[in-house]
Amino acid sequence: MLDHKHTKISIFSFITFSAIFYLMLCDYLIYHDSLHPGTLVEVLQHRNGEGIRSTLTLSHTPLRSMQEENEGVGDRNHGVLVAPLNANEEERIAWFRGKLHEFKILNSDKLSRRFHARVLRFFSHECESRFFMIWESPAGSFGARELMSIDSVFKVHPKACLVILSRTLDTIRSYRVLKPILDEGFKVQPVTPDLQFLFKGTPAEAWLNELKKGKKDPGQISLFQNLSNLIRLAVLYKYGGVYLDIDFVVLKPISLLRNSIGAQSMDAGNKHWTRLNNAVLIFDMNHPLLLRFIDEFVLTFDGNRWGHNGPYLVSRVVKRLGEKPGFNFTILPPIAFYPADWKKIGGLFRKPKTRSESKLVDAKLLQLSGESYGVHLWNKESRRLKIEEGSVMERLISNHCVTCKNLGFISPTKL
Repeated sequence: MLDHKHTKISIFSFITFSAIFYLMLCDYLIYHDSLHPGTLVEVLQHRNGEGIRSTLTLSHTPLRSMQEENEGVGDRNHGVLVAPLNANEEERIAWFRGKLHEFKILNSDKLSRRFHARVLRFFSHECESRFFMIWESPAGSFGARELMSIDSVFKVHPKACLVILSRTLDTIRSYRVLKPILDEGFKVQPVTPDLQFLFKGTPAEAWLNELKKGKKDPGQISLFQNLSNLIRLAVLYKYGGVYLDIDFVVLKPISLLRNSIGAQSMDAGNKHWTRLNNAVLIFDMNHPLLLRFIDEFVLTFDGNRWGHNGPYLVSRVVKRLGEKPGFNFTILPPIAFYPADWKKIGGLFRKPKTRSESKLVDAKLLQLSGESYGVHLWNKESRRLKIEEGSVMERLISNHCVTCKNLGFISPTKL
């Protein structure tokens, strides 16, 4: 009898020890990039949330990116890769040559060379639509705002496939970051981009080669930001689909659109657009307008002027084209993607204080639900704002969130 009891105790001890060891091992794998990047996320993609449900909690102020909580991390990583202030062109080029080895995104390696195969394999699943986002900041900066944006995509497009072009998220660390989305069975995959492949066969190919030789002025603005403007054009040209900035709330199906770009502003008198924006792009594969955009980027690149290689670029090209045949695309009015200008975005976050203001909130929500495909949040302006109770944003998030309610990891007023 005593031996039998000892046997039971030994078995129980072994099981307990095994469980503790397993949890420690999982924790180690999550916190250390010791496996091949991307492996765990890709495995989870096929499990459709059969694993342990997420208990992640976020206690950030509403829609505030984790980047604000970890500014030291982000600044250290990006500050070293921004040219010294007030340096001239010659000095910037010299600085860039000395820092080339730190710009990992420019070089192909074993992981990035798998880019095309991984994207094709990912899209071989049942994808009703293809979405792309870009994340060039440190993984630790990915937070509540970004998760909410991804969440809104799948609320409206539950059978979509989303590729996040990112080297920093394409690690075991992304398991924790994206687990709430993956647990719901949604198809999202961070993939390290291969610029050599993406730009091949386009005017950007020769431009990249010159850049990698240290023969181009990177400018005073972050090169990552300018590369983001080019990468979105190249990935849509290669694969087709929808590109979205990661500070966007999707309200209704964008994938139903074809070859469309949104106006950011419009002349109140003649109703003609005055500026376009590249935060949302919907295009077929090999669309000629994308190639024009890429060509313009290469010919007019200027790393010292904000927006020159992005929103202003698409505006210049489309304005020059005018009514030229053969390009077949649609320009949508500001209400489609940019219903609140960056100067006025704060109004969507404020609580109505009077009955009159409450009626304005109701009217705005009615307008958005009828005319807008989504709301660009202008992260630079709004990321520090709190979502006040009863505001337009509080009600939008409540109505366009899947994991917020099901997993309880985000409360609109307690992000």
